[in-house]
Amino acid sequence: QVQLVESGGGLVQPGGSLRLSCTASGVTLDYYAIGWFRQAPGKEREGVSCISRSGGTTNYADSVKGRFTISRDNAKNTVYLQMNSLKPEDTAVYSCAADPFTVRTLCNMEKYNYWGQGTQVTVSS
Repeated sequence: QVQLVESGGGLVQPGGSLRLSCTASGVTLDYYAIGWFRQAPGKEREGVSCISRSGGTTNYADSVKGRFTISRDNAKNTVYLQMNSLKPEDTAVYSCAADPFTVRTLCNMEKYNYWGQGTQVTVSS
């Protein structure tokens, strides 16, 4: 059973930064492509970014390109989402998810098998 836990959320002013972490228990994360998703109140869940098992491929939603960076540290069994230049519209619950099936060098932001509970990010002055 894959259990994912997100951390690092909180309240930040516009223009500020946060780094989210996604850790796993009981499994080795480097067997999974990892995606970050977010859902704001009253809106559908949106794919934010993903990283391949190899770490060599990353993808981003247009709304976060140039501001967010996904990375993974397999030695720490952790995937990070560095979020800079945050905007009020980035406010949402952010969740990470794991995909064991996509080939090692690719990732997608559509189909994932295991999900964390999420962490709240609020961008407000």
